[in-house]
Amino acid sequence: MDPVKDTADTLFSSIGLIYEQLHDQLAWVLIPGWRQYQVLIVLGLVLMAWLMKALLQPRLENWARSREGWPKWRLRMIVQVRQRLGLISFAVIAWVTYWTMQHVTWPSRSYLIGLAATLATFWIVIGLVTRLVRNPSVRRFVRWGLWIYATLYALDLDDEATEFLDGFAITFGDMKLSVLVLLKAVILIWVLLVGARLFTRVAESGFRRNEDISPSMQELATKAVQVFAYGLVFMMGIRALGFDLTGLAFLSGAIGVGIGFGLQKVVSNLISGIIILLDKSIKPGDVISLGDTFGWINSLGARYVSVVTRDGREYLIPNEDLITGQVVNWSHSDEFVRLDIYFGTAYCDDPHLVRKVAVEAAQGVTRVLSHPNAPVCHIVGFGDSSVDYILRFWIRDPTKGLTNIRGNVYLALWDAFQAKGISIPFPQREVRMLKETAG
Repeated sequence: MDPVKDTADTLFSSIGLIYEQLHDQLAWVLIPGWRQYQVLIVLGLVLMAWLMKALLQPRLENWARSREGWPKWRLRMIVQVRQRLGLISFAVIAWVTYWTMQHVTWPSRSYLIGLAATLATFWIVIGLVTRLVRNPSVRRFVRWGLWIYATLYALDLDDEATEFLDGFAITFGDMKLSVLVLLKAVILIWVLLVGARLFTRVAESGFRRNEDISPSMQELATKAVQVFAYGLVFMMGIRALGFDLTGLAFLSGAIGVGIGFGLQKVVSNLISGIIILLDKSIKPGDVISLGDTFGWINSLGARYVSVVTRDGREYLIPNEDLITGQVVNWSHSDEFVRLDIYFGTAYCDDPHLVRKVAVEAAQGVTRVLSHPNAPVCHIVGFGDSSVDYILRFWIRDPTKGLTNIRGNVYLALWDAFQAKGISIPFPQREVRMLKETAG
């Protein structure tokens, strides 16, 4: 047997059946009587829908513009309704007309009107639902595919179309991959992806609202849900295409070899990310220092950690560096942070007064804590030109910056010392010229 000839015969047979069905339905409509009256009624309903759109569209726009403070998803929904206002108007008046004629006349005298109302409803629902697909090209493909299928289903041509699409097939051993199977798999994968995305969003929102779960465990739980959901979509998509999953054993082995040789760093960062989430060493919102980078953690990724600095720069630090390097976490187990600044005063100034004035100046600076740990000042040495001091104070909001609070304390010290007559010396050198003695 010639498989190409058999496929061609099947295709021609399916095309012939579809043509005969369309020809019969067209001839059925053209027979004089109530069928033609229904066609005229449908055309009249189209004209009424156009008039309703022209009347309602400006009012809907004015009403939408007055809705200040509404969420974006509601405004987007209004935009979608506005774009389909004519079709929605037609569906409403068509269903009302169909229901009325069903109770006033014989059911057969409103069949075409019901068919038009059904098609309009299908097109509206498909147009709104496919807005969930983000990619414009994929959205257009899915939308047209569903529109065509819904139209064939309403016209009772779905069996012939199914047989026609099943005729386009490629055979791989015992597996047959047809256009019909491919379309079903695409639709199934799209539905599963939409469901997986909604499920992960709901799960992530639930984890975020649960205050009993730490931020790091929230991230870990969110990543686990995403891996599970999208992994399930992948497996079901493969099954929908007719592939035998047992045949993936060789592929998984090849992937393992590739990981061992070429993806060591990637796998290391992935494992390091899991360790970071499990041991809770860092979490979103923590203030860390790593080398010359100082900032707060914006997000924890599977491969890197996003750290935002005070100047607005965002550093993507590999997870492995946070595991193997020395990281200063300013808010790991305690939100309180101690800062030290050094200064010196002249030897002629009373050190007891200097310490008292320095503590009072620090306490007057915003963000410097007086409780539970008040600022303290100690002498740390006698220098060449000054008596050296250290001033220690505590803050509880390192995310607002460290350099700025140090600068504010230095300014407070300067003003307080100027008011009390305390001087801040600088190194001075005295050069004496000795007269030469006569020899």
